[in-house]
Amino acid sequence: MKIQQIRNATIIIELGAQRILVDPMLAAKGVFPPLRLFAARRRNPLVELPDGTDAALETVTHCLITHCQKGHFDHLDRAAIRWLRARQIPLICTPHDAPYLAARGLNVQPLELDAQQCAPFFGGTIRTLACTHGRGLIGRLMEHGVGYLLEVPGEPSLYLAGDTILTSRIRDFVRRHQPQVSVVPAGGARFDLGGEIIMGLDEVLEFTRLSEGRVIANHLEAISHCPVSREQLAQAASAAGLARRLLIPDDGQLLTLS
Repeated sequence: MKIQQIRNATIIIELGAQRILVDPMLAAKGVFPPLRLFAARRRNPLVELPDGTDAALETVTHCLITHCQKGHFDHLDRAAIRWLRARQIPLICTPHDAPYLAARGLNVQPLELDAQQCAPFFGGTIRTLACTHGRGLIGRLMEHGVGYLLEVPGEPSLYLAGDTILTSRIRDFVRRHQPQVSVVPAGGARFDLGGEIIMGLDEVLEFTRLSEGRVIANHLEAISHCPVSREQLAQAASAAGLARRLLIPDDGQLLTLS
């Protein structure tokens, strides 16, 4: 398995012959407005796509979406919709998101989930786990989406957490399934009111302690309401003795995971 960090939550997963683009945000730097009124007022994304992105995208065979409604441009933006529609890339999503995506002319392939929220996936299985994208009033306004556990023969099991804080449900899920690789949001995003809407520094460290596998942190240094930096997270992981298992890739970096 290879995972390339593109930017924010956007990654490309290589599973055998398949190259799966996850949660694409393909806009140029500064296209979108700030996400806070009183702080962090830089326009989004904060950075351009890394060098080599166009070449990496040309190898993509499928796309996977964790959530996309209620204005979540950082997981599927207009540039990504245009790119996917022009190429008719098969787009894998939940039944909940399928009508929304099909209405935009995309080649939607909704998962046929069973009672355990599990579906066939490239000779293995894909399982969904509900996200909690913030609590309280903010949580009630958010689109929560899902995370995915991918289990494909010959590859490490992979948990894509999606946009979520660390909940008791996720703790239990990690203890039970112990994914060999996990990708978690680490930016500690928050609006002017309310608490974090994705994992921040402390929750990423706690997740890494719970997991016996390797943990990849993303959702960093690309959106203005995510205050956690790569350097802060790396220093905290080193102090906690977790630096060998918590990977913090730069944009464009390719990780090989056996």
